[in-house]
Amino acid sequence: MSETQLPPPRRRINLNWLGLVPFALFVGLFLIAPTMKIVIGAFQRADGSFTFENIAGLFTPSIIASYWISIKISVASSAIGCLVGFLMAAAMVLGGLPNTIRSPLMTFSGVASNFAGVPLAFAFLATLGPLGLVTMFLKTQFGINLRAMGFNILSFWGLTITYLFFQIPLMILIITPALDGLKREWREAASCLGATGTQYWRMVALPILFPTILGTFALLFANAFGAVATAIALTGSSLNIVPIMLFAQIRGDVLGNPHLGYAMAFGMILVTGIANVIYIWLRMRSERWLK
Repeated sequence: MSETQLPPPRRRINLNWLGLVPFALFVGLFLIAPTMKIVIGAFQRADGSFTFENIAGLFTPSIIASYWISIKISVASSAIGCLVGFLMAAAMVLGGLPNTIRSPLMTFSGVASNFAGVPLAFAFLATLGPLGLVTMFLKTQFGINLRAMGFNILSFWGLTITYLFFQIPLMILIITPALDGLKREWREAASCLGATGTQYWRMVALPILFPTILGTFALLFANAFGAVATAIALTGSSLNIVPIMLFAQIRGDVLGNPHLGYAMAFGMILVTGIANVIYIWLRMRSERWLK
């Protein structure tokens, strides 16, 4: 008697992938497509022909100066953000502070790290602007004139201080898990060998945390370098940083050159892309110790 031939099982379609369709459409429409338009437009003339003129235009003195100012603001806000954020996170995780502080601080950091644009610019103008709350309070109550002392919210340090509002919380969010990963046995072993607290941090903890700190610095740099709405809303045309010059090129006025603006945006993509690659690489290295 021949064996009964069973029909092959039907291949069922995994419908779970349908849940990713909205996200894929969002990424394609609002990230990949605009990025490709910028990259292609950077190498085109107004008539659509291929050219390197836009890329060569990036090396004019005014554009180089704008990139340099943007880089300095990004480095300053990233360095201060890393330092202050690290000290706050270390005080919370290792400083013996009450556990009730951690949850509100992490919640605030999650909100503040994404708070930017026009609302953030308005908040700082209302606080530290020429007629801001703190500015007028110091002037009327203590006779301290911030303007006479050289401080201007529409300047290099004004924009840097504004960026710190989201740079410090982002540092706290990233460095806190790394501090949690420091094993108690490492400190106990260092103490048994006669190491002081300073020696433990200098020879054990900081070398382990250094890739995370340096990687977070790269991420904060990319975060500040790519901040467009906050810079435009706060400083307008008073500070020639890359986002403001880019906006002037692509908005379509008489002197505007949209394709040169595409080239400037392409340069920003390269800078932020390199910073993010460095962050990912250093984060992978740090996770080897913290597992």
